[in-house]
Amino acid sequence: MNRNVLIIEDEQELARVLKRHLEDLSCTVYLAFAGDVGLEMAESRQFDLILLDIMLPGMDGLDVCRRLRQHRVYTPVLILTARATEADKVLGLEMGADDYMTKPFSVAELSARVKAIFRRVDSLSEQAREAPQVLRFGKVLSIDPRSREVRAHGNTLTLTQKEFDLLLHFAHNPGRVYSRAQLLDAVWGYSHDGYEHAINCHINRLRNKIERDPGNPELLQTVWGVGYKFLPEDKP
Repeated sequence: MNRNVLIIEDEQELARVLKRHLEDLSCTVYLAFAGDVGLEMAESRQFDLILLDIMLPGMDGLDVCRRLRQHRVYTPVLILTARATEADKVLGLEMGADDYMTKPFSVAELSARVKAIFRRVDSLSEQAREAPQVLRFGKVLSIDPRSREVRAHGNTLTLTQKEFDLLLHFAHNPGRVYSRAQLLDAVWGYSHDGYEHAINCHINRLRNKIERDPGNPELLQTVWGVGYKFLPEDKP
């Protein structure tokens, strides 16, 4: 399957090297060398993946990612950066990125990450096609996989891409207990060693949006020493 990929990277030689390797994966690749240019391209046409540097002229990569998600552009984003601190990685994921690679990296690692993202996207698309038009859990919660609309306790919620994907994954598997590593693997599509506490942040934000009392969650419950499970009042 041919995929359209946008690379937003100001190191032009690196961008062209990445382009050649992605073309070997049957991708059609477009290049942008500044953040504002890349944002305009990402919003003007459909891409299957965006490779995004953080340090960019015009607009930095985190701002590009944040604006894409604000404008409801859910194209998967793989951040490429020389910043290697854990705080930077978590910030990138919290801005809505799907994965994070620290320069320098190998071609084999890049290919593995890209393929993992494509597999995750294909899996989520298949789930959306097979799911009922709307997943309803009693009168408490409803999830529309196609429009990505969520309503809880009569209110329409605004979720980030990853918050929605995480909630939808739980909704497809009510009652099942997941470890943090399993959730990262299922929702981000890759094992992010050391990023498990990013799951805690997403769970807490989801609870603040879907629970009557986030301090005493009824829907997203903690299984101490293991992880989390989704326990709705009624299964769809």
